[in-house]
Amino acid sequence: MILVTGANGFVGTALVARLAREYPAAVRAAVRRPVPRPLAGVEYAETAGLLAEADWSKALRGVDAIVHAAARVHVMRDRSTDPLAEYRRVNVEGTLALARQAAAAGVRRLVFVSSIKVNGEATSSDRPFTAEDAPLPQDPYGVSKLEAEQRLRELAEATGLELVIVRPPLVYGPGVKANFFSMMKWLRRGVPLPFGAIHNRRSLVGIDNLVDLLARCVDHPGAAGGALLVSDGEDLSTTELLRRLGTALGTPVRLIPIPARVLEFTARAAGGAKLAQRLCGSLCVDIAATRRRLAWSPPLTLDEGLRRAAEAFDK
Repeated sequence: MILVTGANGFVGTALVARLAREYPAAVRAAVRRPVPRPLAGVEYAETAGLLAEADWSKALRGVDAIVHAAARVHVMRDRSTDPLAEYRRVNVEGTLALARQAAAAGVRRLVFVSSIKVNGEATSSDRPFTAEDAPLPQDPYGVSKLEAEQRLRELAEATGLELVIVRPPLVYGPGVKANFFSMMKWLRRGVPLPFGAIHNRRSLVGIDNLVDLLARCVDHPGAAGGALLVSDGEDLSTTELLRRLGTALGTPVRLIPIPARVLEFTARAAGGAKLAQRLCGSLCVDIAATRRRLAWSPPLTLDEGLRRAAEAFDK
């Protein structure tokens, strides 16, 4: 039995569907609320959420492997007086509670969906992140994911639980929300965008490619130990992304060639330094080690992933 946490989230929903095809009647989806359209052959277990005091005993019964996709993710306009404490409460203490109970229940493997934010927020265009780089998280979410990784490693060493860590960059695909959805909406409306002269390089991962890797991590003998980085295997600039997303949408793209330094200055002056970094800065990941260790390659090209996201956007 494979347990997927966060099973009604963006990644979890796609992962449960994939695993249900690969492991019929052997997938249990942990959810915090009932699923409107449950998948045939999937067992659903309602839980109290990712809390230190949560009891996972029922959800863990008979489980051999866990893919842990549940987390407190980025909160827009976070009103918490101590955001790091809130991230730690869920992403560190809640995760450790699950892992401890899993080890005690005899679970063999835990696949932890972490984040490239553990590595940091930016790279140069020719020096991508690798799994061997010293971690340098810059925000509370990234710090909490690093601390969870460290605590999970300690637990794995003490108990023999096999630990797989996967660090994705920005994930997109059918059903994506937040900034990626906003980009598609702007393009579909024909809004002129001031991103016609951005020469950065950024890695993305389509949901199908991420789910394919996570499914392989469930039982591949080479997956445990160390972190695995994942992407579509192609880096591109913000300008290129918008043009190719427009092609996927079948929409003419109207890009104004404003220099990146002007955009960065304007965004920072308006209090949007983080947004400026994501739009104008580089963040690349090297997946060569993942390819070697798991004999894996992204099954979809970036353009195929964009096409799938566009098709879902138009439904």
